[in-house]
Amino acid sequence: MDAPAQQSTPVLFLLFAVGDAYYAIESASVVEVIPRVSLRAVRNFPTYVSGLFNYRSTIVPVIDLCQFIEQRPSGSNLSTRIIMVRHEGPDGSGRIFGLLAERVTDTLMKAPDSFSDSALQASSKPYLGGVALDERGLIQVLHLDVLLRHASAVVPSETVSREAISSQAVTPARP
Repeated sequence: MDAPAQQSTPVLFLLFAVGDAYYAIESASVVEVIPRVSLRAVRNFPTYVSGLFNYRSTIVPVIDLCQFIEQRPSGSNLSTRIIMVRHEGPDGSGRIFGLLAERVTDTLMKAPDSFSDSALQASSKPYLGGVALDERGLIQVLHLDVLLRHASAVVPSETVSREAISSQAVTPARP
C-alpha cells in the first residue's frame, strides 16, 4: 500500500485578472496593494512598462501585466490596482516594482503543489506556472521571480534613476 502523498503547507496568493483569465502570485512578495496613480511616461522602453511614480520617496517602475501577458493596456476600472512587490536581485539587493493589474480584489489560500503543470506550458512564457481549479474557474500561477528578472534586465535601476531625475515630479492621481 502506497503512503498518501504529502501536500505542502497552504500559502496565501493574491489574485488578479487579465481579460477573463485569473492569475495568482504568492503574497510573500507583495508589499502593498495601492489604487492606480498617475504615472510619468517613459520613452524607449517596451510598451508593458507603463511608467514611473514616486512610492514612499523611491522612484518605481510599473509593469502593466495586461500589456505584458495579453498585449493590451489595463482598463481604468476601480478594481485596477498597483501591486507593490519586492524583488531580490542576483546580487541580493532588493528592488520595488509596481505591477498594474485588473480585478485585484481577492486572495486564495492554497498549497503550491496543488497547482498542476499544464500540458501547454510555453517555453516563450516561462513566468507562467501551474493551474488550479476553483469556483472562479482556472487560476494560473505567475512566477514573479522570473517575470521580474526579465523586467530588471529591461529597466535597470540606474536608467530609472537617471530618467526620474531628469523629469518632472511624479504625483499620484486624484480620486
